[in-house]
This record gives sequence, C-alpha cells and structure tokens, in this order.
Amino acid sequence: MTSHRVPTRRAVVAGIMGASTLLALPALPVRAASGPPSFATVRHQFTQVRGARPVPPAPIPNLAGGVLDLTSFRGKVVLVNFWATWCAACRVELPILDRLAEAHRTDLAVVAIATDRDRSLVAPFVKRLKLRNLAIGLDPGGLVARADASDGIDTPFALYGMPITFLIGITGQVEGYITGEADWLSVEARQLFDYYASRRG
Repeated sequence: MTSHRVPTRRAVVAGIMGASTLLALPALPVRAASGPPSFATVRHQFTQVRGARPVPPAPIPNLAGGVLDLTSFRGKVVLVNFWATWCAACRVELPILDRLAEAHRTDLAVVAIATDRDRSLVAPFVKRLKLRNLAIGLDPGGLVARADASDGIDTPFALYGMPITFLIGITGQVEGYITGEADWLSVEARQLFDYYASRRG
C-alpha cells in the first residue's frame, strides 16, 4: 500500500524559495570559441583592443643606459607594464613580473616602463625590490604612454590606470590590457599567453 504524504506549508515555501534563488543567480560567462581565455582580478579584467595598430618603433631609454625597442621582440608574446615608484600596487606586481620574466626567458618578454618624471628615483626603487630579470625602461616625458591625449601628442599606449599592463602578440600588435596588479604567475595567465602565442594573424 502506497502512502501519499501531503507536503507541509513549510516544505512548499522552502521549495519555492530554492527555485527562485536558482533563477536569480547570474549566468556564468561563456567564452566565445574564438576569444581569449578569461583573465581577471577582483576589480579588473583583461580587455581586448579592437582594431589596434602594430606598435611602432620607439627607442625607450633603459635603466642600463641603452635603449629598448618593442618591435625587436616580434615573434614573442610581450608584456609591457607601466608603473611608478609612488604606486603601491606596483610594489606588489613588479616582483611577480620579475619572477615571470625569469621563468619564461625564451618564450615571453616582460618590459616594465617607469613613468616617474624624476628618473633618479627609479634605480634605488628597482634595487630595493630586488628586480633582476625585468627589462626596465624609462618614459619620464610620456613619449611612449600618457594619460592625457588632449594635447595632440600621439603615443602607442594610453594610461587608463596605474599600474597597467599591455599584451603584445607575436605579430607585434597590441592585443589587450589590464589595469591594477595581477597574478601573472597563475594558470589563467599562462593560458592567456598560450592563446596569443598561437595566433599568427
């Protein structure tokens, strides 16, 4: 003999609340098959640049006294990080980028460009953080990157925040950027690098 139990009012209300909670949950983002893998921090996410031009040749003074030219890294994925000695988040991110540069010398280039107007602050700051593997560039005059484009000076990069890191693909074109400090040693970052390392057009 089968027993038919009548659901109590409490069970009905609990069931309705459970169903409405499930319906209220936001859908998880689905990555398009042709897009890059997701890479984000708590506050920022990697943003693709649409229709970006290739990075032009631009001699960037480096800390060692020579010059850097971002076009010389063509064929590699390149991270170009803009930072400043007054930026607290930069103090967190630069050591991460330094370890990344050490671990991926052959397949990835990491360039960290200081935007301080006073160049004399940069070397002691780099020494204090024990940065030994990064290519350190200097852009005190904002010739490579600037926040204000209203003065009519055309620069390859725009400073939407500090720090900000741009990813250049193997064809020499800026593919995207992320502001704020990020975990460049994470699995998600590695997937992002691998994605752009495989894109040749």
